[in-house]
Amino acid sequence: MIRYELSAVSRALPALSRAFSSAPARHRDLLPTTNSPIVSKLSFFNSVQGNEQIPTYRILDGVGKPLEGAELPEIDEKFARLLYENMQLLPTLDNVLYNVQRQGKISFYMTAHGEEATIVGSAAALEMDDEVLGQYREMGVLLWRGFSIDQVMAQCFGNEEDTSGKGRQMPVHFSSPKHHFHTISSPLATQIPQAAGVAYALRRTPSRSSRSISACFFGEGAASEGDFHAGLMLASTIPSPTLFIARNNGFAISTPSTEQYNGDGIASRGPGYGIDTIRVDGNDILAVISAVREGRKRCFNQGRAVLIEAMSYRVGHHSTSDDSFAYRPRAEVEDKKRIDNPITRFRLFMESRGWWDADAETELKARLKADVMKAFKRAESLKRCELKELFTDVYGGQEPWNITEQREELTGLLRKYGQIWEPWRDELTKFRNNGQELIKEK
Repeated sequence: MIRYELSAVSRALPALSRAFSSAPARHRDLLPTTNSPIVSKLSFFNSVQGNEQIPTYRILDGVGKPLEGAELPEIDEKFARLLYENMQLLPTLDNVLYNVQRQGKISFYMTAHGEEATIVGSAAALEMDDEVLGQYREMGVLLWRGFSIDQVMAQCFGNEEDTSGKGRQMPVHFSSPKHHFHTISSPLATQIPQAAGVAYALRRTPSRSSRSISACFFGEGAASEGDFHAGLMLASTIPSPTLFIARNNGFAISTPSTEQYNGDGIASRGPGYGIDTIRVDGNDILAVISAVREGRKRCFNQGRAVLIEAMSYRVGHHSTSDDSFAYRPRAEVEDKKRIDNPITRFRLFMESRGWWDADAETELKARLKADVMKAFKRAESLKRCELKELFTDVYGGQEPWNITEQREELTGLLRKYGQIWEPWRDELTKFRNNGQELIKEK
């Protein structure tokens, strides 16, 4: 289990600050895992950069201090606390649900450890009715928009309160039309051309054309798929107001980014499609907010796509199906958690403003854990939807013959074995009405 030990980080902060301040400037002005130089000026580009590597935009340094010349986004104590609470909610949920999967109570899970600033910062910079097409780790966008902890648990458990798919989707494959969040699908990068199409539809809808954009999240591994190029080409030539947000967390499952491409990251591909582009420090929530706000504005002003590459590090395993220590040293991960923690960086910024302290930290963690555990216990006790829901909401209009045939086949098997074969009998008790609506169907 991978956890953030913020209390340990807090005790180490004085030494961390001294080490950062005493480091040579050439080391302080680079990201830890790349040679991309750090800049404090928000600047998009749309042309080849010559022989120089694309810079990374940052506002806060590793210990939460604004860089010289950096312009902070509009932020007050109330907004900062809301950001921080959402950043802390993600690992609280992740820790519980990761362990729940290990106990066999849900089938699958993916954490967002190390990417909290990218996810929450992007969510905060978008408008609530912007259409979002995510990949796997964008649960924080939904939570920011009001998706409840109970709804998260219902989807992961697939119980009768699951509004994302009535228990028919894998865990963390969320959907919510109310929150303008499109259904997550497992195949990599399918959402990228879809996002361009969504943005084109928005542009052609009078009530939305001057109000909403499409925002698409994906990892740097997904950018190796053909759908990445199809989506950017579509959004740049139609054109359509699509904000592409690439989370470069260093790994496509077990493949490090150094083996995924020879070019300068994902940002270097933007100019090839005539797209305004920026690379941002994904562990700096204020820089993410500034970049996404400006990117969104450019989508509207130009009516075309914008590309943002957020540089971070995937602290957690890729999923519960992965053991990342088979392909990277444990010490590397521990160093990242301790030295380049996005939650700690923002907490230090808040403390420097007098907006946060140890008592507030203790209270928040206790409250979030209690809320998450309460929702977990409730979700665990609920039954699944009626078994007949397996065949509904698949197609519009008249039910096609193949669905009818499948339902009739299952009904026959239930009538024959459902009450006499113990594994089936036990499984049926997990569904509302115990499958009787199918067994008694004429």
